[in-house]
Amino acid sequence: MGIEAAITAEGFMTTQLQRLINWSRRSSLWPMPFATACCGIELMATASSRYDLARFGAEVMRFSPRQSDLLIVAGRVAIKTMPVLQRIYQQMAEPRWVISMGACASTGGVFDTYATVQGCDQFIPVDVYVPGCPPRPEQLIEGVMAIQRHIDNEGIPPTQGGKRMPLNIALAPTHAVRPQPVGLRIGAAGAN
Repeated sequence: MGIEAAITAEGFMTTQLQRLINWSRRSSLWPMPFATACCGIELMATASSRYDLARFGAEVMRFSPRQSDLLIVAGRVAIKTMPVLQRIYQQMAEPRWVISMGACASTGGVFDTYATVQGCDQFIPVDVYVPGCPPRPEQLIEGVMAIQRHIDNEGIPPTQGGKRMPLNIALAPTHAVRPQPVGLRIGAAGAN
């Protein structure tokens, strides 16, 4: 049968308190989306019924930082919006986690300009880097699962000298780029 057969008629069960706390934290991650570009569309798709982020306990998108513990930075970050992102991070509940979603949030992407921050990890600690431009919803779910695995094994994020240390988990791409099915021809129409 199931757990009902293992529990006696008296109905009590023993476990370690730390495991119970880690299980509850893992099963109730509340994301705070900071979506500024096309990665935000993939973030919305991840929460939709097709990919169902709710299976992982992260369906409650909170737009209030004081009710969130998972910050998802999706898209490019401008220098003018970086103080806003830092304030949002500081107002989030402890323990807090950060996912850098996409090439723009992680490295600045193709926007190598003075107005774009070349990686949000220069200003806030990033736990998981999700690659892609934009990354697929499955990759974002893998990033959430990486944080959940860490919570199950370790619990609270590591600190060193009172400063929060990032996990620095970089996910590998989950797809291979294939050539286009139709060849490219350069020249005038009808000429070969």
